[in-house]
Amino acid sequence: MATYSQIQKWVKENYGYVPKTCWIAHVKEICGMARRPSPNRMGPTRKYPCPDDKIDDIKKAFNFFGMSQEGCGK
Repeated sequence: MATYSQIQKWVKENYGYVPKTCWIAHVKEICGMARRPSPNRMGPTRKYPCPDDKIDDIKKAFNFFGMSQEGCGK
């Protein structure tokens, strides 16, 4: 499984921006991937959810690193 830094680097090289780690965690949740609890998370709602136009880019990074799940799509 790729690290958040590797995913950020891949997205930057391919799409020209660096995704926030909270966006990556949000897309992992959407895809049903296991994640650890964040120590600074307050409550069940996300303060900074991933923008809709960035979700596919992060999913493509997951696919590149072989992290795709059943609910994640391509």
